[in-house]
Amino acid sequence: MKWASAISRNASVEAAIQECSEHIRRDLGTGGISLAVLFVTPHFAAYYPRMHHLIDDHLRPETLIGCSGGGVIGGDEEIERAPAVSLVAARLPDVGVTPFRVDDHLPDLDGPPDAWEAVIGVPAEEEPQLVLLADPFSVRTEALLAGLDYAFPGLPKIGGLASGATSPGLNALFLNDAVFDGGAVGVALTGNVAVDTVVAQGCRPVGGLMRVTGCDGNMLHELDDRPAFEVLQELFTSLDERDRRLAATSLFVGVLMDEFREEPRTGDFLIRNLLGADPRSGAVAVGENLHEGMRVRFHLRDAETSAEDLHAVLTGYEEKTSRDENPSGALLFSCVGRGEYLYGQPNFDTGIFHEHLDGIPVGGFFCNGEIGPVAGTTFLHGYTSSFGLFRPRF
Repeated sequence: MKWASAISRNASVEAAIQECSEHIRRDLGTGGISLAVLFVTPHFAAYYPRMHHLIDDHLRPETLIGCSGGGVIGGDEEIERAPAVSLVAARLPDVGVTPFRVDDHLPDLDGPPDAWEAVIGVPAEEEPQLVLLADPFSVRTEALLAGLDYAFPGLPKIGGLASGATSPGLNALFLNDAVFDGGAVGVALTGNVAVDTVVAQGCRPVGGLMRVTGCDGNMLHELDDRPAFEVLQELFTSLDERDRRLAATSLFVGVLMDEFREEPRTGDFLIRNLLGADPRSGAVAVGENLHEGMRVRFHLRDAETSAEDLHAVLTGYEEKTSRDENPSGALLFSCVGRGEYLYGQPNFDTGIFHEHLDGIPVGGFFCNGEIGPVAGTTFLHGYTSSFGLFRPRF
């Protein structure tokens, strides 16, 4: 298994594809290319229908997937708000690569799992590892992820939502020689391949771990038998001045995914938006359906915290990965709210990635939502960097 990643700032689409392709060929050497993954900024929207033809002229990949992105990542660079093309390619011996397309008519979640297997084109017993790219305007991504988890439980699913468009119909999803403006596309990888996932949600906890004792859907009424708004007020007054300023705009709720974990760590919480609070009723609105008995903790996010979290999850990955299991390549799906907007400098997440996993080709794009697992369940995230790391299974 061998991967390569390239990026080009050339304003000519033909020259950009040629530059990326030459870099890919240099790194991969001779031989066929099993999979190519393309990310391209909206500056090249007029050329979306030609992308497959241009890449095929240079690389002739057996399978091509990709999408449009407000910014793209590749070749150790993150390019935002400027014309750019990113191309990732891999030679995958003994790996089955099955491309698939999902429209907006999803199978019934109450139906049999084989309806979902038919969408992907691979049975569950083959243990497919899924890379998924979706349009945020046209597909119910959370329902799609729930269905895929139902049909393929415990198997990795990684990806992101196309970005760069301001209205429906302007994003692009690439699947071989076809271009779609809605739905989702992806590949199912089977055989001698394992996809490790690392999800950095970029938050740190504040306050204590509490139990939900009253809720209705996404409305949080009580924490530890106290009005949720009262608990929130108490937390706010306990923070120092810096954290109070952060809490005014960047306060989140973390839902502990493993109810039996006594000492939660980074990555054990699903981070969700705090949508609002009602002092009269004492309720707090959260961007997740809740149930009584859940344990939650408030979290804050800023650039420093996001950097620390990314270091922490990559360190955890390093510690549990042996030298024989080192990945050959990676895809990075990073929120459009990260990058220079958050950190004030370019190439930040990829720089941290290479501090921990130097020499591994990585490419990707800035998403309108990031797909990745927390505690074995796949979620649609925001403000997250979600990595898929590819290595031989045996």
